[in-house]
Amino acid sequence: MAKPTGFLDKALTSSSTERFRIGICLLFLLAIWLFVGQLSAGANGSMLLMAAAVIGGYMAINIGANDVANNVGPAVGSGALSLGAAILIAAVFEAGGAIIAGGDVVSTIKGGIISAERLPDSDTFVWLMTAALLAGALWLNLATWMGAPVSTTHSIVGGVLGAGIAAGGWGIADWGVMGAIVASWVISPVLGGALAALFLFAIKKTILYRQDLVSSARAFVPWLVGIMAWAFGTYLMVKGVKKIVKVDFLTASVVGFAFAAAVFFAMRMLVARKAATMENSSVGVNSLFTWPLIFAAALLSFAHGANDVANAIGPLAAINDALAGSAVVTSASIPLWVMLVGALGLAVGLMLFGPKLIKTVGSEITELDKTRAFCIALSAALTVIIASQLGLPVSSTHIAIGGVFGVGFLREYLKSNYATQLHNIIDKHDESERERLQPFLDDFRNASVEEMENLLKRAKKNKNDVPLSKPERKRLKKIYREELVKRSHLTRIVAAWVITVPASASMAALLFFTLRGLMV
Repeated sequence: MAKPTGFLDKALTSSSTERFRIGICLLFLLAIWLFVGQLSAGANGSMLLMAAAVIGGYMAINIGANDVANNVGPAVGSGALSLGAAILIAAVFEAGGAIIAGGDVVSTIKGGIISAERLPDSDTFVWLMTAALLAGALWLNLATWMGAPVSTTHSIVGGVLGAGIAAGGWGIADWGVMGAIVASWVISPVLGGALAALFLFAIKKTILYRQDLVSSARAFVPWLVGIMAWAFGTYLMVKGVKKIVKVDFLTASVVGFAFAAAVFFAMRMLVARKAATMENSSVGVNSLFTWPLIFAAALLSFAHGANDVANAIGPLAAINDALAGSAVVTSASIPLWVMLVGALGLAVGLMLFGPKLIKTVGSEITELDKTRAFCIALSAALTVIIASQLGLPVSSTHIAIGGVFGVGFLREYLKSNYATQLHNIIDKHDESERERLQPFLDDFRNASVEEMENLLKRAKKNKNDVPLSKPERKRLKKIYREELVKRSHLTRIVAAWVITVPASASMAALLFFTLRGLMV
């Protein structure tokens, strides 16, 4: 990702503004406290509801700061959007998705991981939900500070699990559901990464590796964007607006197909018009994916707001209903004020603290251009569709990060594969011939994957090679791998994923015992 240049970009990323951003966050939470205090004045458990509302707002801020980066990070890293523009688009569509399609009723026991009937009374339930919400928020805050994108769903699941076990013992948990959630740690990134790599490989073979890139782009780009349009049309019907209108998968697919047909013909006209002036290179092809990436960032943000706002407001809605009815509730109605806390919290968190994770996803794991970012966005939508039809619990965070690593490892494989072919040629040349090939080695070392293939073909045709010893060849391969995919980020992110549920569960159990001790 390029260094921030605009006023908004600098204001959101400068360390000198961090205190002001924290201050704005605290003012937002204070506003929630005062508003809910006025709203619930004289009601039973007013102070507890005010505290829960502040914690819900804090959770929403952390969801915005950590999770939304997955939707816009690739678009920013590829240069399709500036940081400021991406944050504004994501904030509007996240809040819009939460308010418009967030639903009127939410499940209070996330994923059905604990049995509510085993809880002794409504007070215990309220303490459980408060502890779970705070633990999930604290873990997300820590993960964001570490620069590790983690699953907000897993964070709140861990919180509910830990507080539930503290309240009702080990038998309260549904370990079958937890097993499925653990399986999603592997399923989500692998499926997302495999699909992203598959699409990138297809684009390279059908367009980027051809001599006439413009002609190939005219033939294939409209189909690729059409597939993306179908995926997003279907994705929005299946996941994005499911709480407004429920449709079966066939109906959702038909809607997606209609959307894809319109986009296909529009894209074909656009590519045909740009072909006359388009550069016959990967740069020219990349320019065709700018608008699809912008729309993808907006639609992913809308669907995320509609679905993941429940992670912040679900427990808060449960606490509100439990205090009003003095009973344990497995589903709760969502008052407008609760929805606004979640929607505005998402937007505030994204704008104040989102840039750090956007930078990680967009540029620090591997270098992204618009073609690679397009493949990541497309894989995210398709993976959610496939997983929902197979009944697999997947994490949007894990899918997106898996897609980033998928395209990075594909580039790494292709580059090392070219290097291997070149090294095989080296052994066929004597010392005198190798001296003449130093310029070729310099070009090869600085080449992109696409340029490396052309250099390799020229080397084979001209019977030239690169003068490197076997240890030097191994070192060169390692340097390429480290440059294409940052291993340090892979280790840190995977470690954060693995400990998300145990960490939030442990914090929730501790917080539950603390709350019970204070309240009893």
